[in-house]
Amino acid sequence: MLIYNTETGRKEEFTVAELPVKMYVCGLTPKNNPHLGHGRLFVVDDMARRYLEYRGFPVKYAQNFTDIDDKIIAAGQREGIEPSVAARRYTEAYFRDMDRLGVRRADVFTYVTDYIPQIIEMVQGLIERGHAYVLDGDVYFAVPSFPTYGRLSGRDAEAMLAGARIEPDERKHDPRDFALWKAAKPGEPWWESPWGRGRPGWHIECSTMAMSIFGDQVDIHGGGSDLIFPHHENEIAQSESYSGVAPFARYWLHNGMLSLSNDKMAHSGAFVTIGSVLDGDKIPAPALRTYLLGQHYRANLVFSPEQLNATVVRWRRWADARATVERLLTWAEERQDAAKQDASGGAAAKALTDRLAGIKASFLAEMDDDFNTSGALREIDELTHHINEYAHGLGETLSDEAVNALRAGLAMLDELTGVLGIALVDTEAQTDGPDAETIAQIEDYLRQRTEARAARDWGEADRIRTLLDETYNVEVKDTPQGPTWSVREN
Repeated sequence: MLIYNTETGRKEEFTVAELPVKMYVCGLTPKNNPHLGHGRLFVVDDMARRYLEYRGFPVKYAQNFTDIDDKIIAAGQREGIEPSVAARRYTEAYFRDMDRLGVRRADVFTYVTDYIPQIIEMVQGLIERGHAYVLDGDVYFAVPSFPTYGRLSGRDAEAMLAGARIEPDERKHDPRDFALWKAAKPGEPWWESPWGRGRPGWHIECSTMAMSIFGDQVDIHGGGSDLIFPHHENEIAQSESYSGVAPFARYWLHNGMLSLSNDKMAHSGAFVTIGSVLDGDKIPAPALRTYLLGQHYRANLVFSPEQLNATVVRWRRWADARATVERLLTWAEERQDAAKQDASGGAAAKALTDRLAGIKASFLAEMDDDFNTSGALREIDELTHHINEYAHGLGETLSDEAVNALRAGLAMLDELTGVLGIALVDTEAQTDGPDAETIAQIEDYLRQRTEARAARDWGEADRIRTLLDETYNVEVKDTPQGPTWSVREN
């Protein structure tokens, strides 16, 4: 199993010294409702966690909330509320949206405001080790004290100086030095420290929280590629300077950016919220998750409503295939046809089961190659095609071989989509479907139509089909095993 490591710039075989895998992901700064860029980040890391577990690597997964930050202070001012209230509001929005996208909750969620004593201890330790200095209540990390600074991003000195201008301060010993602790400004939250009242710098927060949970080293550190410099570069410098252990992260896993046209999706610019897509555009949450996994995680993704709609069609094809197999198995059980032998169906059943083994092997090869979900989704397409082809070729009698092949196909479809966290039932849509009384009425009309067709009363059968269409928006499909129906989307 290979994982691309940003620090080395190559794919590396994944190994761990001990289990569980220690996985830390830079989480949300809760300053607004989560957008699709956040959705992609957390869906990707959830996918990686699920696949590692599937391949036999139990994972301890930690994710932080930066619940105190300049941007959260600005959000509180924007909305006329305390920064802590703004952070809590948008943290709740995170959980709401990620639950809908099938993102499993972390084993540990950390909040910066819960780790202030540990942050102060780490900053003090860096000062004592000669890696940081105090300036009028501010504390800065001394970048020249860490000779390998820049090895993650691969930036040269000029590029790092350009990046360092996001924290301008003429007092700094070196322009690249970055803040570990910020002296309090009027109206801002603050905590007491050895250097006076203040609050943490951004970068020290993740180092402290990760090391508090996992110790001096993590196995996988996830985050967006926009965090490579300066955030993750600075995490490496301060963590390794404090602990003396290198590397701080054995594998750096960075996903590409999701953008609108040429602009990165961000709260500071243009963005599309997850809620607006799921609720406003009525996109099924599992289909949106499929879309966010549709390209390799390291590739940048330009948001396309047209491509999203095409993914909805793709996902529904999978869901319909699953529903078809379940219907056939239920039908066979009710008629007890499974015991009947159909010699002509044996070869087709064997051909399907043989294909399943090949498809699974290809799926695993794609995912073992640095979580190539794009290729893995193509294997699910292939699986769906063969299941549909087999199901549509069945007659009115299902043999033991046919039933076993259908069960194997269903199990495989559930297994592969489950590995990716893609549900094949839209549970949210079910709440808007027909109620029990309406379903009973539809089923009664279908029974009447079946009787009319058996009596060759085609006019009555057509009348009932039209009635179901116009009154209930129901589409009827006739199969060798009887009619099926579904409510069309408007």
